[in-house]
Amino acid sequence: MNRVEELAANLAEVRERIDKACASAERDPAGVELLAVTKTFPASDVALLCDLGLSRFAENRDQEAGPKSRELAEARPDADVRWHMVGSVQRNKARSVVGWAHRVDSVDSTRLADALARAATAPLEVLIQVSVDGDPKRGGVPFDGLAELAAHVARTDELVLRGVMTVAPLGTHPGQAFAALEQAVTRLRDDHPDATVISAGMSGDLEDAIAHGSTCVRVGTALLGSRRLASP
Repeated sequence: MNRVEELAANLAEVRERIDKACASAERDPAGVELLAVTKTFPASDVALLCDLGLSRFAENRDQEAGPKSRELAEARPDADVRWHMVGSVQRNKARSVVGWAHRVDSVDSTRLADALARAATAPLEVLIQVSVDGDPKRGGVPFDGLAELAAHVARTDELVLRGVMTVAPLGTHPGQAFAALEQAVTRLRDDHPDATVISAGMSGDLEDAIAHGSTCVRVGTALLGSRRLASP
């Protein structure tokens, strides 16, 4: 099986999982976006995924994403591609990140929000990263800080609040984490009705996330496998 056949088979399996999860939750699969996490994979793989119909890709390292996005633009100049930053962002890298990212999904502090706002040359979509268990080592704002950070983002002219993102903590049943996030988002939308995105669920737990309202699943391993760049 060549690489394009492998990716096509993986994509079909992932889409089938999403469809089944949506059926179980009585949801329309059209309401769940598939975000391909392409970190450590070459631009050639991203180009093949473009050929297979995907257009939303995520990276977690600025130093890898910038060159990769430019390489893809050269390889597929007519592709309507959107790049998402899903990793932690150092404030001094904000200008570089906004140079390639269409949306930053990992805003977790007012200082980072301000840095992105200063760097943005056009309205920049963002998600607030929420820490379900409050552990600062993994990044994310705890639930009790979500409303304040959302209000701060909403007051800027340069940032557009689209919703939230989370990663289920290790050692916790993902369904419990996603249920807690779903409740927090319901409250958040009282003040920010346009914050409709819930980015939750990855290769191992996307079904639990969809059951609790996820509108965007971030899939890497199940889609691309375990291959890695020789020189990331």
